[in-house]
Amino acid sequence: MIDLTINEKQLISTAKRCKELGIYIPTFEQQKNPELIPDKIKQKLKNIGLWDITPENLFRITWKNEPIEKGGLFGDVNFMELPKELTGVNARIVALVGKWFPTGAHKVGATFGCLVPKLVTGQFNPTFQKAVWPSTGNYCRGGAYNSSLLACESIAILPEEMSPERFDWLKKVAGEVIATPGCESNVKEIYDKCHELIATRDDVVIFNQFAEFGNYLWHYEMTGGAIDEVFNMIKTKNSKLSGVVLTTGSAGTIASGDFIKNKYPNAKIAASEALQCPTLMYNGYGGHRIEGIGDKHVPWIHNVRNTDMLIAIDDNDCMNLLPLFNTEHGHEFLKEAGVSEDIVNNLDLIGISGIANMLSAIKFAKYYELTDEDIVFTVFTDSMELYGSRLKEFHDMSGKYTKHHAERDYHRSLIDIRTDHTTELNYYDRKRVHNLKYFTWIEQQGASLDDLNAQWYDHEKYFGNIREMTPKIDQAIKEFNKLL
Repeated sequence: MIDLTINEKQLISTAKRCKELGIYIPTFEQQKNPELIPDKIKQKLKNIGLWDITPENLFRITWKNEPIEKGGLFGDVNFMELPKELTGVNARIVALVGKWFPTGAHKVGATFGCLVPKLVTGQFNPTFQKAVWPSTGNYCRGGAYNSSLLACESIAILPEEMSPERFDWLKKVAGEVIATPGCESNVKEIYDKCHELIATRDDVVIFNQFAEFGNYLWHYEMTGGAIDEVFNMIKTKNSKLSGVVLTTGSAGTIASGDFIKNKYPNAKIAASEALQCPTLMYNGYGGHRIEGIGDKHVPWIHNVRNTDMLIAIDDNDCMNLLPLFNTEHGHEFLKEAGVSEDIVNNLDLIGISGIANMLSAIKFAKYYELTDEDIVFTVFTDSMELYGSRLKEFHDMSGKYTKHHAERDYHRSLIDIRTDHTTELNYYDRKRVHNLKYFTWIEQQGASLDDLNAQWYDHEKYFGNIREMTPKIDQAIKEFNKLL
């Protein structure tokens, strides 16, 4: 759970430090509704870049940033609706766009939700302790960034096979960067490194995205709220919000589905993963290339009881669409196929995990035979800004990408994608997935068996108690800000 116990002595010391450094912390309410942000902050933001390391950018941890690199303020939620010419389905597939967060990915929000409650209650000492961010990519980037904005030292942990762009940026921002063996699916190796740090150092605090309910809560409120806003903005008389479809990763973003299902009970939540590592689908394992998705376990914060479908995505399809969406000949073919120039010119807003989310939403729409009255939501977690090296690797390996290649990839990995490797979950299917938590969290990580059982047998109360923390966290932030 999220502990808001006050350490009065450390709280006063931390507030003094923040006051000296000009740090003022936004509430969840302000991140959800930027119109509530003080005018003096907005004036400062007019001269600040989106990625600049300055505390004012804490107020840009929102889905509603103006989509420009410097000086932007706020507007509507950033989203993209994908046309039938691209998806091949009648259902309207809509994605929130993560590029316009600081760091270029929405994980910066999840790390805010994890760090700030400990900071404003005095549980974290920024003068001595270091925030450790175990991650398969964007989470440790967001954690290092927020740590810098909040004058905290950070340690970023991520697999060595993640994209060079991540490592290059982290070296400039994080205090320490630790590369662990393997690829996206090697999560246990990250946990092992955390255990090593705890055993050998007394200055570390682990913010494990797979277990921190601040991750769940931030996405429940912010991403779920943003989806609801977009739906009400674009819906027609007969529109139905039919589903939220997301790769699970840390199971933070998919908490937005809980928000939507609470408001629209007929909506479904679909969790997807890489076919090359089908842990949820087949209790499987393996490595894959959909960067940012942690595998081989079920995250502690995943509300499995609320999940309706599992989908596995072949990472070959994701990598095939990467050049289709980001090369000259790929763009030429897509325009000839009827995709508008505006959509084609914005396909670089979709990173590799975003492509996986899009394909998952397409499979979902095909499986349920959805119509143009159905709206399916997903998220583009980051953009091609973080994957230029992967495109170069493709060209080095495969040579020039032609319109013939584009036509092939458009059909085999997009339009003709099938509904194989999809499973509707009944009660015992869900329980099977939930039970996998035991082996990671009880046996390996020392979590409470009573909590594991409560997540299943009393899930509404268990997760409901977490959702009720939002106003309490905001009040703690407001009390902290009064000391500044």
